[in-house]
Amino acid sequence: MNWRPDTMTQTLGLIGSGMIGGALARLAVAAGLNVVLSNSRGPETLAELVAELGEHARAATAAEAAQAGDLVVATVPLKAYDRLPATVLAGKTVIDTMNYYPDRDGHLADLDAGTLTSSALVQRHLAGSHVVKAFNNIDFHRLFTLARPAGASDRAALPIAGDDEAAKARVARLLDALGYDAVDIGALAESWRSEPGTPVYVEPYFPARRPEGTSQEEAFRWFLDTPGVPVPADRVKELADTAVRA
Repeated sequence: MNWRPDTMTQTLGLIGSGMIGGALARLAVAAGLNVVLSNSRGPETLAELVAELGEHARAATAAEAAQAGDLVVATVPLKAYDRLPATVLAGKTVIDTMNYYPDRDGHLADLDAGTLTSSALVQRHLAGSHVVKAFNNIDFHRLFTLARPAGASDRAALPIAGDDEAAKARVARLLDALGYDAVDIGALAESWRSEPGTPVYVEPYFPARRPEGTSQEEAFRWFLDTPGVPVPADRVKELADTAVRA
């Protein structure tokens, strides 16, 4: 890939290095960025991924990744949002990839009542940071495989949301470096437009629905073998605009 990165972003810190975090780390290294990875189990558990990524990657604690990153990605289960190191992240732009899944996260009253979006909840915890919602509406496999250089005819777009215009601009530049156009869908109060169950969430990037009656193994093989569909910026905007909040 070797696309020119945002010159303001030389190091991407990752708090969480699972499926989405791993895909973002691979895209970032391919774009010429340094990455500092962390997870809840300790830096030593990331040795294999760091070895795969090469000299531009290292493992650290969450606080160290937060400190090192020019931009920091929070990509942990939402139930762990209040463990993000708020003091270290003060003043930084934090990319929130997290979605609310009550079956996994437990029930959070503000989200169940619709008084806050999940990203607004994260922003409340990270009061000194600039939270931008991004990378939450696409699965990890297509996030990696659909990346394309700027100007490519089959380039896909992803929605972003945030309250700080400068922070959103920085995240949009990162998306561009990683291989995506960015579509601004508004403030964090509007970030529900890309959450699970909305028209722009996951399905538009697939050519078809998963076949019914398949085993778990067959379903996973279909998931890996099915090529992604590039969704252009105007279509992402249209889908986000048509979302209706439950």
